[in-house]
Amino acid sequence: MSDRIFAGLWLLLCIGGLMVGWGIQSEYSYEPLGPRPFPLAILGLMALCAALLLLRRPQVVEWPHHKILQRLIVLTIALVLYAWGFEWLGFPLATALLTFSVALLFQASVPAAAISGVVMGVALYYAFDRLLDVTLPLGVWLS
Repeated sequence: MSDRIFAGLWLLLCIGGLMVGWGIQSEYSYEPLGPRPFPLAILGLMALCAALLLLRRPQVVEWPHHKILQRLIVLTIALVLYAWGFEWLGFPLATALLTFSVALLFQASVPAAAISGVVMGVALYYAFDRLLDVTLPLGVWLS
């Protein structure tokens, strides 16, 4: 039953997102299609998957153990903090902190989590900013 509740809520969110995405307009045309098709395609695929999940035969659902639920809650909080501090902290630091916390959730050692956080923050910033030419915030502390 919980998968059907999730699918119904997700389908409603996708429909709302499609309505918002349909209203996306750009003042200047930088692509032949504009900015609208990508979010509409992604939301359309998510709505299709939610509808298929809603219509499939129900299965017995086993909830994860208490420890796994705690990790999921901590991961959700870490992602919310990442989104909240993204512009303020900047992409490299926010990504490094998120990677560090996720590595600790997966029981990495503190030095390994710190190294992976620094490498991910710097490497992804370089890849997006230099190679893909996507402007990312450096944060208040580096600007």
